[in-house]
Amino acid sequence: IHLDHVGSLHEFPLRMGPKVSAGEFDGMDDAVTYANMFHNLDEAVSKLPAPGWKAADYRIPSAPLTRMLDEGDIVDLGDRKFRVLHLPGHSPDSIALFDEADGLFFAGDAIYDGMLIDDLPDSDRAAYCRTMQRLLELPIRIGHGGHGPSFGRARMGEIASSYLRRRERFVSAV
Repeated sequence: IHLDHVGSLHEFPLRMGPKVSAGEFDGMDDAVTYANMFHNLDEAVSKLPAPGWKAADYRIPSAPLTRMLDEGDIVDLGDRKFRVLHLPGHSPDSIALFDEADGLFFAGDAIYDGMLIDDLPDSDRAAYCRTMQRLLELPIRIGHGGHGPSFGRARMGEIASSYLRRRERFVSAV
């Protein structure tokens, strides 16, 4: 389980995240958050957060979840409701939020318009293929991934199909 994109989560009073990795939010271990990948990248920071700060000092503060999310849960914002979709593959705890009423889709790292990463220590290519199959059927209007530009349903289908073809070739070659 890895927790990326959580660098400022501790600053929010309401913190929702995947139930399967809820315990990891309590400690924010450097290896789980990938903070350790930045310890040797002093040039990655353009303005020091404090005098004398070094990249080796970088840590992500703990941010215990105030609500744990699981497949099918609803996040109700008052004027909009999102269904939680568990979409493993990139990581075992990948989730997305889908507004079934208007097709708005927040995909996180489950799918985005770019080369999908499936070689992290806890990635699961077979699970990712099942996720891509599921996404081919999802009636989104607009999707926002964790990286790259937003995409519509047709483009999401192209990304998912391309991933499936690439994995099929990979499996055939092994």
